Amino acid sequence: MKFDVVSKKVDSVKADALVFPLFEEDKKFENNLKKVDDLLSGELSRIVKSQKFKASEGKILAVPTFGKLKVNYVFIVGLGSKKKFELDILRRISAYTVKKAKELKTSDVVIDIDTDFEGVDIKEAVQALTEGAILGSYNFDKYFSEKDDFKVESISFNTSKNVNKESLKEYIHLGKVLAEAQNFTRDLVNEPANVINTIQFAKIAEDLAREYGFEIKVYDEEEIEKMGMGAYLAVAKGSENPPRFVHLTYRPEKSEGEIVIVGKGLMFDSGGLNIKTGDFMRWMKTDKAGACAVLGVFKAIGELRPNITVHGIVAAAENMPSGKAYRPDDILRAKNGVTIEVGNTDAEGRLTLADALSYASELKPDAIIDMATLTGACVVALGEFTAGVMGNNQKLINEVLKISEKTGEWMWQLPFNDKLREQIKAPHADVYNVGTTRYGGAITAGLFLEKFVDPKIPWVHIDIAGPSHHTSGWYYHPKGATGIPVRTITTFLLKRANYLK
Repeated sequence: MKFDVVSKKVDSVKADALVFPLFEEDKKFENNLKKVDDLLSGELSRIVKSQKFKASEGKILAVPTFGKLKVNYVFIVGLGSKKKFELDILRRISAYTVKKAKELKTSDVVIDIDTDFEGVDIKEAVQALTEGAILGSYNFDKYFSEKDDFKVESISFNTSKNVNKESLKEYIHLGKVLAEAQNFTRDLVNEPANVINTIQFAKIAEDLAREYGFEIKVYDEEEIEKMGMGAYLAVAKGSENPPRFVHLTYRPEKSEGEIVIVGKGLMFDSGGLNIKTGDFMRWMKTDKAGACAVLGVFKAIGELRPNITVHGIVAAAENMPSGKAYRPDDILRAKNGVTIEVGNTDAEGRLTLADALSYASELKPDAIIDMATLTGACVVALGEFTAGVMGNNQKLINEVLKISEKTGEWMWQLPFNDKLREQIKAPHADVYNVGTTRYGGAITAGLFLEKFVDPKIPWVHIDIAGPSHHTSGWYYHPKGATGIPVRTITTFLLKRANYLK
C-alpha cells in the first residue's frame, strides 16, 4: 500500500474514493465537504437527511458521484462524538474505510485531513490513519485455496493547511513501519505449530538478523543445560522438538541506553502432564505471541535504526506430555539459583521466563520488559482486550502505560501485594510455580517472575493472554492474532532513543 500527502482542490482530486471524516456534532457541512456537496448540487446533504445518517464511530455513507467529480465515490466516515474522541479512533475509521473501499472495489483512496481532530496533532493523525489502513487490511489467507486478491493500492492525505509535507511523510513512514511490523508478528503467531516449531522459530530469527545486520546467538539444549537453565529445560523435555534459546542484539554506533525485551516462546502448549481440555488447548499455537512480538519489534527497529541498544530474548520450547516430561512435585533449579517446586505443569511459561529473565538480568540493562501470554486469570480480570501490566518500578510502568494510551493497545496495571506473595511459598523449595489458591492468578504469576529479575533493574511484565489473539476480531484487528504489543514496545524504544521529537 502506497501513501502520499497532497494539497488539491476537491474538484481536481482524481481517485476512486474521496473520504471525509465527520463528528456527530457537525450538523452542517464545512470546508471541503461543503464544496463537494455544492459540486454535487446538494446531493450529499439530501442523502444524509433522507437516510438519517448519524456520524457515529465507524458508520460510513458511500455516495456515488455519477461522473460529476473526478472521484467515483464520496465517503462520509463517522468519528463519533467529540467528547469521546481519542487518537485510536483515527486508526479505527481508517481500517473501516479500507474495508469499505475493498467492498466497493475502489483501490485509490484520498482522505481529507482538514478536519480539526480535537487536539490531535496532524502528524500523529496521519501516522494513526496510516497504521489503521495497514492493520485493517490484514488478512491471513495463506492456506486458502481461493483468495480475494483485490487490494487498496494507495491512500493519499489531502490538506489545504500550511503544513510541512516532508514532516508528515516521516510520520507516515513511521506508521507504515510499525503497522507492517505488527502484521509480520500476526503472520508468525497465526502459523500453526506444525509450521513454526522451536527450530523454525530460531531460523526465522536468524533470517531477520541476516536481513538487518543484527547480532544473534542461538543456544541448543546442551548449551542451555550448561548455562544452568533447569526450569526452561524441564518444560522442553517432553517434546520431540528440542529447545532453542535465542538472543538477538541491535547495537547502533551511538546508543542512548540499553533495553532487554523478553518474549514467552511456547510454540505450542498442551499443558504437559496436567493436560489441557480440548477447548483450552485450542489456539495454543498463539502461546508464542510474546516471542513473535520480539521479532516484530526487531523488524521495526531494523527499519528505523534508533540510537538505542536492544536485546531480544526468547526461550523457545514446546510443552508436551511424554515419558520424558516434567511432573507435578518436581523441584527445579533456575539459572539464578532459585529452586522451584512444580505445582502444575500447565504453568510452564513462567518457568521458561524464569531462566530468560535471569539471563536478561545478567546483561545489566537499563530496563527489562517481558511480554507473555501468561495467564487465563488476567483475561478473567481484565477481559479479552486489555493486557495486564506489573513490575518493580512505577516510573517504568507509567511510561509504558502512557505510550499504550497513544498506540491504542489497551493496558491496565495490576497491583503487587505482599499477601499474594505468601501464595507462592512452596513447602519444599524457594517458590511454587502456581499460587496456593486460584485467586489473583495473574498477579501471583507476576510475583513469581519477580524472583528472577535483579531488583536493581527496572522491570515491567505485560500479560497479553487476552488481547494477543481474538476469535472474532475487533476494530482493526481481524480474527486471529493481533500483534499486540509491537507498536507500544517499539514506540517505547524510540522515545528512549530520542527518535520522536
